Formats: sequence, C-alpha cells, structure tokens
Amino acid sequence: MWHSRAVQRIAVVEEPKGGYRLRAVDGGAEERLSGPAGFARPGVRWVWADTPAIYPKLLAAGVRVDACHDVALTEALLSGHAGRWGEPRALPAAWARLTGAPVPPDPPYRERDAQPALFEPVELDGGLPAGVDPLDALVAVHEAQQASMPDRAFRLLAAVESAGALAAAELGHAGLPWRADVHDALLVELLGERAAPGLPPRRLTELAGEVVAALGGQHFHVDSPAELIKAFARAGIRLPSTRKWVLEEIDHPAVRPLLEYKELYRLYVAHGWSWLDTWVSDGRFRPEYVAGGVVSGRWASRGGAALQIPKVVRRAVIADEGHVLICADAGQLEPRILAAMAGDRRLAEAARDVDLYAGLAAEAFGGDRQRAKIGMLAAMYGQTGGEAAAPLATLRKRFPVALEVVEQAARAGEEGRLVRSLLGRTCPAPSATWWGKLAGGAESGFAAEAGTSGGDGPGPMWTDNDGAEGGGSRGRAARARGRFTRNFVVQATAAEWALAMVAGLRRELREIPGADLVFFQHDEVIVHCPAEVAEAASAAVERSAEQAGRLLFGETAVRFPVGVKAVNCYGDAK
Repeated sequence: MWHSRAVQRIAVVEEPKGGYRLRAVDGGAEERLSGPAGFARPGVRWVWADTPAIYPKLLAAGVRVDACHDVALTEALLSGHAGRWGEPRALPAAWARLTGAPVPPDPPYRERDAQPALFEPVELDGGLPAGVDPLDALVAVHEAQQASMPDRAFRLLAAVESAGALAAAELGHAGLPWRADVHDALLVELLGERAAPGLPPRRLTELAGEVVAALGGQHFHVDSPAELIKAFARAGIRLPSTRKWVLEEIDHPAVRPLLEYKELYRLYVAHGWSWLDTWVSDGRFRPEYVAGGVVSGRWASRGGAALQIPKVVRRAVIADEGHVLICADAGQLEPRILAAMAGDRRLAEAARDVDLYAGLAAEAFGGDRQRAKIGMLAAMYGQTGGEAAAPLATLRKRFPVALEVVEQAARAGEEGRLVRSLLGRTCPAPSATWWGKLAGGAESGFAAEAGTSGGDGPGPMWTDNDGAEGGGSRGRAARARGRFTRNFVVQATAAEWALAMVAGLRRELREIPGADLVFFQHDEVIVHCPAEVAEAASAAVERSAEQAGRLLFGETAVRFPVGVKAVNCYGDAK
C-alpha cells in the first residue's frame, strides 16, 4: 500500500532571507538549501508547517514532492478528535499547546501571490516566541503529533489529508483549461453584448421590464426579494419567499420571465465578464483550493467558485489542442460508503450494480428505483415523514446493519455526543447555544451551527424544516443535530475515500507523460492529458478508485465504480 512504504521524514522551514533549513526528524545534521531544486528527492515525506505557504513556490520552480506531513492540517484533526474543533492550528498554536503556553490565534490569511507591504516583516515562522528555533519547534510538534495519533486509521487520515493539500496546490498550479473566447461568446449569446460598467446586460434589462410590466408597471428592483414580494402582493399573490420552487407553483405571467431573469442574473454575477477578467488568464482557471476546508473533510475554495461551475459554463472548459479531458465521477458514492463502513453484506450485494438504486430496488422494492432512492437518501439525511416513511421502514427491515450505523450516529448527535468518520475525523461539539435550546431556551427555529456545504466557504449543511414532529425548541435542536451527525459519519468517510483516490491518482499520473490532475470536486476528477495517453490516464483513475476502496475497507464486496469519459469539452462529459 502506498501509505506503508518506508520513507524518510525531513522537517523543513523557510529562511527569512531565502533558502531552507532541513533536518531529519529522527536526528542528524542540519542541512541548508539555497533553492527549491533540493526538494526533488524520492522516498521523502517532507514535514512542514503549512502546505500552501511553501509548496506553491516549489511548484513554480518545477519541483513536485512525493509526500508531506502538514502540521496545520494534522493539528486541526487532532484538536477535533479531542473535542476542540476549530481551535488555532498553525505551528505557533501547536507549539504553545505542547509547552503549556497561552495559545495564540492563527495568523491572518494572506491572498495567494499577494506581496507584503514595503518594510512589512515576513513572519515565516508564523509568530513563534522570541528565541524559539522554528525548525526545533517543527520537529518537536511533529513528534508530539505522531505520539498523539490514537490508531493506525488516524495515521492514514493524517496522511491522506496532507496528500490532499499537495494535490490542492498542484491543481491551482496546473489550472483548468479555459477558453476565454468561448466563455465570452456564451455570455453574449445568453445575456447580450457586454454593457458599460455599472449597467446590466441587455437581456437582463429586457426580462426585468417584462416582469415589471406583468406586475402592473410600477417600477421596482427585480433582483430584490423584498421588493419582489411586495410587487406580487400588489397583484394579490402572497409569496413566502422568492425561491424557484415557490415561484413555479404560481400561475402568473410574471413567473416565466422572472425565473429566466433569476437564472441569468446568477450567471452574470457569479460567472460573468467580471469573473472571467479576474480568474482566467493564459488559458487557465487557477482558483485556490482549500484542503479540509469543510467540517466533513470536503474541500472548499477561496474565490472563483471553483466547486460550483454551472453546466452552461462548462462549455468553456476545453482541452488544449492534441489533448483530452478525462472526466470521472464516482456514482452514488455515499450509499456505497455506508454499505462498506457498516459491513452490511446484503446492502453490499445490492451495491454491486453500477446503478446502486436499481440494485436496491430489485432487492427490496419490487423494482421501484425511485422509492429505493427516496428511502436511501432519507436514511442518510434524516427525513422520516411524508413519502420517505414507507421506504425507510423497508430499508430498516431489509438492511438493519447499515441503518443502525446512521441511526446510532443520529442518537449520539441528539444527545450532544461526538461522532467520527471511519478514519477518525470528528464532528464539532455542540455550541452553548445548542445546549441552551436543549435546556428549554428560546422557541426560535434551530439552524445548523456546525455543518457546512461545499463551495467557497462555510454554510449550513442542513436546517430544521421539520416542524411536524413538535417538541418545541428543544426537540427541534436535538433532531437537527441528529440529522447532521447522521450524515456526517457517511459524508466524512466518503471524503476520506475521495482523498485516498486523489492521493493514489496523483502518484499514478506522475508515470504518464503530460497528464495533470486539473479538477477535483467531492467525488469528481478531471485529468488533462495528451490524446495518445488517454487510455492510460483513464485506467489510472479506475485503479485509484479501486485502491481507495481497499485502503479504507479492506476486501469489501462493495464496488466503487467511476464513470470515466474522454472528451474535448467538459460540457460533453455528462
């Protein structure tokens, strides 16, 4: 296995005046490097404080490393495991915990490629106390982290998390092929010619006019939900919100142009000309990916909405001449993860089909795929009423081992306890606000405090919209956290599988000339490679997925199929 190979661990810190200081963590003489070239050593796991602070500089010099131990990411995992999720994780914080000193906050985030102001000191050690050698501190913290890891599974978690940080930097360096001319033509096709600064494009103006006219002609701002609700109220229609599914239930001539306006406005704001000018250069989209940026272990991104590329915009993601995009995604990953982590043999047999829901339907629902899907999603996300009730009851009866895994996690969450992924990633502890609600606090609705979604930053993974069960604030708070922990154990383990796949894939691609991993989103990857090596790159993706399953679950009966397709344009992948 890739993680069990004998490697030498070498700690490295960057010098304020340039160059690097190195030392093997098991002892030996200190070494100095004048530049990145000295990092091109096989069989080394580099120990450093923070991958984004050092690795992009190596990549810019043409140097890629095999493996690393990221102290900041590992510190975050260990703090979470100890029930201190979200505490400072940089090297100075880890050193302070080790020495019993007050823990300082992490240094403020600096934009990638941003230069310090004139005469601003560059604190490469992140603010360690005066007199503390950063290399000594790094080695000591690394040794303490190794000693603190509870088991082999957690060591694997730290390894794949660190490998993910390397992959994130490599993705940002390689960039996703992006044709700015195609993107511009797409925007003109949908929105009309680019308007002067401060003015909306022609199509948005036309649609806004249609909406205003259909609602009586009194001017209002169509992109303002409050003004839109008032305009509909003047027309005798009361709207609880302006969300798409609410509007689709309304029979009124303003709805069609309004829905089109909302869709195009979202495109204009999120991926319009301003986005194109900011994020695409030299034929590449280079966002900054954040490994471990979400509590479940999924990635986030800083700027550019890298994890939220709409289907229509994917038409601009086009391979270079003579190259192809190998687009692959793991089908129905989370149900397969549940089957494997639970060791439920009956569910594993149903999951052997490429279409898991079809296999599940044949096994337990008389061939009704939709009911099978509803039941499985309800099991993982905690919906218990409505159309989910009957299919969920069927799953409990037919697959009790798997269902007990998520229901046990839900009970733990409702009681305020912590739950963990297969490898040991730990969910956040409930806040004081949550405990206050559980004790019978204010009767307001409860929203997730610890869940996050993918995308460019934290956001609610779930909210408590289930008011049918009653129980007041206390019941809503308990059920909401139970839904979070129920899904956390599955989603976090799925994130670990995906990280293991990416770790294996980045290693495999190094043996394929010209092949680069250029995109990763939860359970989807894109490899950009010369057309003549497309078959080898596709096989590498499939092997990596298979190996990730064995690495996490051993010889499981569960299959983790990936749909692999070689295309010229990302828009043609699905």
